[in-house]
Amino acid sequence: MKILFITANRLGDAVLSTGVLSHLVERFPGARIAVICGPYAASLFAAVPGLARIIVLRKRPWNIHWLEAWRACVGTRWDLVVDLRNSIVSRMLGASRRAVRGRNSGQHKVIENAAVLGLQPPPSPYIWLSEQAEREAASIIPARSNVLALGPAANWPCKQWPAERFGVLANKLTSAEGPLVGAQILIVAGENERAGLAPLLQMVPPERRIELFGCDLLTVAACLKRARLFVGNDSGLMHLAAAMGVSVLGLFGPGREDIYGPWGARCATVRTPESREELLQRLPSPDAHHPNLMEGLGVEKVCEAAIKLLK
Repeated sequence: MKILFITANRLGDAVLSTGVLSHLVERFPGARIAVICGPYAASLFAAVPGLARIIVLRKRPWNIHWLEAWRACVGTRWDLVVDLRNSIVSRMLGASRRAVRGRNSGQHKVIENAAVLGLQPPPSPYIWLSEQAEREAASIIPARSNVLALGPAANWPCKQWPAERFGVLANKLTSAEGPLVGAQILIVAGENERAGLAPLLQMVPPERRIELFGCDLLTVAACLKRARLFVGNDSGLMHLAAAMGVSVLGLFGPGREDIYGPWGARCATVRTPESREELLQRLPSPDAHHPNLMEGLGVEKVCEAAIKLLK
């Protein structure tokens, strides 16, 4: 059986789509699966069972990237095409069956994705780890380690909690009076985000700091799996940590936790005292400098939510 799975460009959306993919892997053992996704998420699918190939969709002017994706797939007769992008490609390929996402429903993305195949209850996101990723994670974080993971960056600066507050929070949670006494602090971000996180790095002693900047996503996922708690902004890393079964506290302000909250029984969110609508009204014109919209969220509120989640 040949299956084409078309998923998102953004990391978070791609992670949230993996529950549907895990259903396909279980429902059709032995199937050969091709995945179309963006470059940021491509490595997440490297260890999918039955993977035939990953077709990386790099955005091009005039939507030429969709033409390139079609050319890569048109020579195959597909038994099933699952299109979570509602793209023109799925309609222009030979397929015995198509399942295409419709308009946004306003429900959580996990529920919305599952509805494409009529799945109830919706399957949770799932990431397959390679042996190499597991080995690398074991060399970075020994098993049964006491680790607090932080995701202090975000793809939109307006929804990025100030870096120094992550430092204060980490010190509180890992102090002698905290729930994670003496824990190592795992900091995960892109290499290009290191400079902006200097206030956090300066507040965490080097001997207690584990840095993962610009690492392969499967290695990041394998390291996150070994953490006791993840605290991070509304981001793809937040969803990746939740998919690994970690206790996750997501920090929200201008984002939509009802649609993009971390998914799982061990997940929770905490938000600014201002509503999303109130925060978005503060944004100036598109050309102006955008303010940080997470300033209203205090450290104490986040700390209380983290302790409650751990309990």
